Amino acid sequence: MNNPIGIIATGSYLPATVAHNEEVAAAAGVTAEWIERKTGIRRRHRAAPHEATSDLAAHAARRALAQAGLEPDQISYLVVATSTPDHPQPATAAIVSDLVRARRAAAFDVNSVCSGFMFAMTAAERMLRAEPQAPGQGPYALVIGADVYSRILDPADRRTAILFGDGAGAVVLGPVPAGTGGITTSLTTRGDQHGLISVPAGGSRRPASAATLAEGAHWFTMDGRGVRGFVQENLPGAIHELLAKADVPARAVRHLVPHQANGVMLAEVWPALGLDSARMHLALAHHGNTGAASVPITLDVAHRRGLFTEGDLTVLTAFGGGMSVGSALLRWAPTAHARPARDRLTAAVREPALAGAR
Repeated sequence: MNNPIGIIATGSYLPATVAHNEEVAAAAGVTAEWIERKTGIRRRHRAAPHEATSDLAAHAARRALAQAGLEPDQISYLVVATSTPDHPQPATAAIVSDLVRARRAAAFDVNSVCSGFMFAMTAAERMLRAEPQAPGQGPYALVIGADVYSRILDPADRRTAILFGDGAGAVVLGPVPAGTGGITTSLTTRGDQHGLISVPAGGSRRPASAATLAEGAHWFTMDGRGVRGFVQENLPGAIHELLAKADVPARAVRHLVPHQANGVMLAEVWPALGLDSARMHLALAHHGNTGAASVPITLDVAHRRGLFTEGDLTVLTAFGGGMSVGSALLRWAPTAHARPARDRLTAAVREPALAGAR
């Protein structure tokens, strides 16, 4: 009988350029204080002109592989979750596989917008389960969430420009000891709500043209009030259903790693989740909403700070365009020892003092 599949290593990457609230506020017609009060965000990172989504993803992937002590050729599957691919084709994952030299990996993309990492991790975990396993020999999957939202934001749109940053996070999945690893997942898509978040032009329905450019139809758009309502209506039920499916009481959960959409919105929905014994991990004050990267970045921050103990019940959850919700319940597996990070990310991040954040 195969061992369960779990997270055996994490990694993340944030670009060097930082955009503080003062800079973003000026273009959006608001104040820095207003941004922090409405979102809990203080700054976000911006990809350099030469950096694409694949570059950020490759950096995070290398860090996860190094922590796992694996060579790229040991990876069977490489999945990139992104809604800001390098270009329409080929898949960004194919470029990442070349950058990290994962020559044996089947590489493909997943686009469930900000929920993408949860969908990608679930797909990879189920594929690994189906393969023969050998202790210490895999199979292994590299799952990456990466987005460069700065390229599709209208700086004058205060509904979106204040929220998003660029970054990438990664995990290595592989066989873990019995009693740890993934327990269950829950993935749903409310396609009837797909209009809440979109980039209207640039695809087969509205190809790029002078008219779409003049209209600004290539910018990312979001109905903020509608998204908030969707989260309040759907996220608590998704978490309760996940725990019921696994027959796990909410009081047993020790950690919640949510999509870092908006700290104030997360604080508002926190009481309805029923996870009073859990710690909600928030790192968004220093990197904002990084789309599909936000869950794995936050997971890496917490892991490298030594906040997870083997056996801890942990919920990962995200929500995003489509509208989609993805959640996973896992029992934290033995991982490579979390070493004090020398990079800017882990050294700088401190969780914001928002209501509901423990």
